[in-house]
Amino acid sequence: MDDNDAPLDGLLQKVWDGRRVDAAEALRLYRLPLAELGLVANRRRELAKAGAYDGRGNEIVTYIVDRNINYTNICDVRCKFCAFFRREGQPDAYVITPEEMDRKIEETAALGGTQILLQGGHHPTLPLSWYLDLMARIKARFPRINIHGFSPSEFVHFRKVFQLPLDEILRQFRAAGLGSIPGGGAEILVDRVRRAVSPRKAMTDEWLEVMDTAHRLGLRSSATMMFGHVETIEDRIEHLDRLRRQQDATGGFTAFIGWTFQPENTRLEARMAGSCDYLRTQALARIYLDNFENVQSSWVTQGPEIGQVALKFGANDLGSIMIEENVVAQAGATFRMTADDMRRLIRDIGYEPRQRDNWYRLV
Repeated sequence: MDDNDAPLDGLLQKVWDGRRVDAAEALRLYRLPLAELGLVANRRRELAKAGAYDGRGNEIVTYIVDRNINYTNICDVRCKFCAFFRREGQPDAYVITPEEMDRKIEETAALGGTQILLQGGHHPTLPLSWYLDLMARIKARFPRINIHGFSPSEFVHFRKVFQLPLDEILRQFRAAGLGSIPGGGAEILVDRVRRAVSPRKAMTDEWLEVMDTAHRLGLRSSATMMFGHVETIEDRIEHLDRLRRQQDATGGFTAFIGWTFQPENTRLEARMAGSCDYLRTQALARIYLDNFENVQSSWVTQGPEIGQVALKFGANDLGSIMIEENVVAQAGATFRMTADDMRRLIRDIGYEPRQRDNWYRLV
């Protein structure tokens, strides 16, 4: 009897008990009826978040108030799935000014924000001093705002442009004010897929090297997956396996965030994952990533209603109110929510909403 012939009840009991599953078992789980998969993923969320209750016994679901600030749209990588990048010299290419950065952070702080998500294109000529001065200015003017910035692919780009070791760049960024690292640029951590959608970007081992180095230097990070383009289900599972192995090694990931490819205005010809595929994949991620405490739903690409349903498919966090979002908006995702919207969605599904910071500490 091979794994596919083994009784499914035994596998479901294994998941229910909180035990680790392998790649072959994950593939079987992915093929379960959606409601059944959601049920066991919800069980794994309950195990991961045991004790996350308020003083009245209500289970807590979190959200964060922050802002995505794209410091430049100039990029020489030209990923096929990206509608945001521009080349130097194009009329709408830009690099943010210090005054514009101040204005955006002031607006964020006025709305109760605790963080900015700072990312940009792979600018070919900005010097190291530009980035260090930018962060030092932000921390001097807004000391309570966490800088959650610069994806692993950006750091791989910095290593090439600045001709410095990765750990030295990370140390200088941390000293200048960097507080944590977003998991952007992961797409699918399978080189065959990466060569198809972003051949000039960091490959799998490079992306993981940045995370490994950052974690060992004391910087925490999120982990992401953009799916629903040219990858297979097996590729998604391999991606999850690479994240799980890295988390076993360093424990530096705060959360997993998955979202679906948005095709509008991009050069990538691919299918687009629907809501059922999104929920199925998120549920599988919650089960497979047994060493991740937090899983965030993706209302930005799926809409508020599916983002809410995702809280019953393994997610314990509704993410950010997204005061500003430019990258997926350029590819056709235009959903928006306020903090009041988030609290209502969380309460309507039976949980207690609480604002958090980047480290999932309640605000």
